[in-house]
Amino acid sequence: MSLYDHYQFFKQAWFSGKPIWQTSDMPDLSGKVIIVTGGGAGIGKGTVQALLEHNAKVYIATRNQASAEAAIKELKALTGKDAHFIHLDLEDLPSVRKAAEEFLKQETRLDVLFNNAGVMMPPVEKTTPAGYDLSFGVNVLGHFFFTKLLLPIMMQTSKTTGIPSRIVTTSSGAHYLAKYDFNAFKDGPARKKMNLIDLYGQSKWGNIVFANEVARRYGDKGIVSCSVNPGNLHRTETNLARHVQGGIEFYLLKMMQIYPLAWGILPQLYAGTSPDGADFNGKFVVPWGWLAPARSDTTDPQIGKELWTWLEEQVKDI
Repeated sequence: MSLYDHYQFFKQAWFSGKPIWQTSDMPDLSGKVIIVTGGGAGIGKGTVQALLEHNAKVYIATRNQASAEAAIKELKALTGKDAHFIHLDLEDLPSVRKAAEEFLKQETRLDVLFNNAGVMMPPVEKTTPAGYDLSFGVNVLGHFFFTKLLLPIMMQTSKTTGIPSRIVTTSSGAHYLAKYDFNAFKDGPARKKMNLIDLYGQSKWGNIVFANEVARRYGDKGIVSCSVNPGNLHRTETNLARHVQGGIEFYLLKMMQIYPLAWGILPQLYAGTSPDGADFNGKFVVPWGWLAPARSDTTDPQIGKELWTWLEEQVKDI
């Protein structure tokens, strides 16, 4: 990582200014079908609310049905619109396939996919059922598989409407400082040598590499794929940092998590709904809607190909 990477990390963490684009600037989304993973809480729920307010048909894809139903009820009271629930457990790859199949039974189009859900610094002993690092399994592998299964309907939607479908994948400024090791994506000696911050950071690095590889492979097939940094949002407004309850990580996050959730939804909504976002293929959108360079290795086609090949291998028999 370079001095410039450190500069971008600190700039995006503390010196991003104030938003110049608001949800009131969103276009009317009537007729659009949109999925928000992790849409039952935090940034996801705020994103769903704004989408409903602008007349989109929105699916909340999450594993916690009770939380999703409570959010749907609350959002109905706030917006007068109904969101819809799809059960999606990103830890469990068969569940991911089932979620995609359930959606495809209900809809013939998908205009925008927000890969928003995520887990941050869970205890190191926690892995997915198949033994993947929990952060990488949820944040990267689960979203890769879900996206892969939905790409055909998104390409068809683009062909039918003449408008590119968009995939917006949530990353973090943490990727600038991350170490990564392909051998640490699953549990084993390499993973156990990494600290929680690095394990989280490599998953956010993977989000950008994955999003950029989608952009390369499908940019000429009616897909716009970008990644976003939602900013460091106050821990009382999002449960992302729920696993971090003590230690140096807690105090580092406390110093960084300073922005309101209402700002954190803006980068992904800007990327996913604004006319400008149609030109964001392969771009990195940072607080609060600016474009900035991600770490240089995230744009390396060879690294993108290697990660894509690894991800394909993990899901080929699911």
